[in-house]
Amino acid sequence: MKKYIILILSLSFLGCSNAQKQETQPFSKYNETIDSLMQISFERGIYNGNVLVTRNDSIVYQKSFGYTDGSGQTELTKKSIFSPGSIAKEFVAVSIMMLIEKGDLHLDDKLSQFDLELPAWSEKVTIKHLLNFTSGIPQIDYANVKNDKGILEGLQLLPSLLFEPGTGFNYNNNSIFLQKKIIENASKKTFQEFAKENIIIPLKMTNVGFDLDYDYPNRVRCFDVHKQNTAEMPPSKGWLWVSIDDLNTWITALHNYKLISRESLKSLLKNQYFENQRSILGSSDDLFETHSHGGQFYQFEAAFISEFKDDLNVLLMSNNKSKSFEIIESVHNIMKGKSFSLPKKSIYRQIRKKCHENIELGIQYYYDLKKSSLEIYDFENPNELNGLGYDLLTSKKMNASIEIFKLAVSEFPDNANLYDSLGEAYYTNKQYDLALKNYNKAVELGGTNGNAKAKIEEIKNILKSNE
Repeated sequence: MKKYIILILSLSFLGCSNAQKQETQPFSKYNETIDSLMQISFERGIYNGNVLVTRNDSIVYQKSFGYTDGSGQTELTKKSIFSPGSIAKEFVAVSIMMLIEKGDLHLDDKLSQFDLELPAWSEKVTIKHLLNFTSGIPQIDYANVKNDKGILEGLQLLPSLLFEPGTGFNYNNNSIFLQKKIIENASKKTFQEFAKENIIIPLKMTNVGFDLDYDYPNRVRCFDVHKQNTAEMPPSKGWLWVSIDDLNTWITALHNYKLISRESLKSLLKNQYFENQRSILGSSDDLFETHSHGGQFYQFEAAFISEFKDDLNVLLMSNNKSKSFEIIESVHNIMKGKSFSLPKKSIYRQIRKKCHENIELGIQYYYDLKKSSLEIYDFENPNELNGLGYDLLTSKKMNASIEIFKLAVSEFPDNANLYDSLGEAYYTNKQYDLALKNYNKAVELGGTNGNAKAKIEEIKNILKSNE
């Protein structure tokens, strides 16, 4: 991707972006460059959301770009409330650590202690396993589960674990569900009540809530590439919604040890079993001087990068998922005085319609654009084709989805996640032999947070039962 040095950007204020008042600080050398980057992102249709940059507790840059839903009728403001996706899991993990610091829980407490009527495997699973996604408990069965009662019943009927606790990694939301149940058992309050009493009220967070309905004040909707609002309700309760200012308040309090001790925070910032796997708080460097995390939920997307030493926070929250993770890297590089990448247009969005109408023509269009417009569209990000593949898969266009994932692995032959995705498409289409082949390839390339290994065992059992 073509690189640009920070001082060359100088573009006029474009279209529909709503400026928030900037603090009077000597940050003007960053403002113009960040603003130009964000304006380009908005103009190219790859960012709709809020951005906030702070240093030393002062605002460097804050603006809103775009609308509260797909209708384009109401503009975003800094009070707009988004789903932060997996970033919400931080509130659960920190609540667990608060109870541990009080002596109400211990890391080695077994799941069987908490009156959940779980099978014998719960005697081997500890809180520490749940916090690090090493319990061996599988992902929630979203196809068949509709609420908390169904999630718990599914766990109560689970005959065995995917692997012995502590020997593997599998990122899943069952671990989060169980942590909330443990908080409820130890505190005699729901997780939502505990978090409100011990986090939200003490930090004076005002634009925040749990499981918010569509009509909640300032709560935004997420929408897709065709500006259609999408469904947003998870099957489980206790999921956080938050404004960008309140998310920044959370990050600042966490890093100033206002909620848990430095040692407790360090234990959450690094996976305690596998150093190359993510932690429940995202990721950190070896010196614990940075903390970054990203989350997605339907078409919501959120990300932050925080540097303890420089007291720097960079946050993005979007309700029209596209390139937040790339954009935040560029904003962060601007603040560090480094070169950065200008965002390109989404190839996924450009070829989506043709692929839905005729997959052969859609793929040919992809190659035509790659030949004629390489500098305009993003052909370097594997998530572009991966996102399109899942778009087609959720639309039940199985063959088209498989063809896109096949294109993706041919374009990015060393990407384990894409082979995992192709395996999922074949699995969904009941082509188990081909699914197994691609999941094995994903494992060979380094694996996908335990998902590929879990699917391999599941497919082997299916094939065995069909013999």
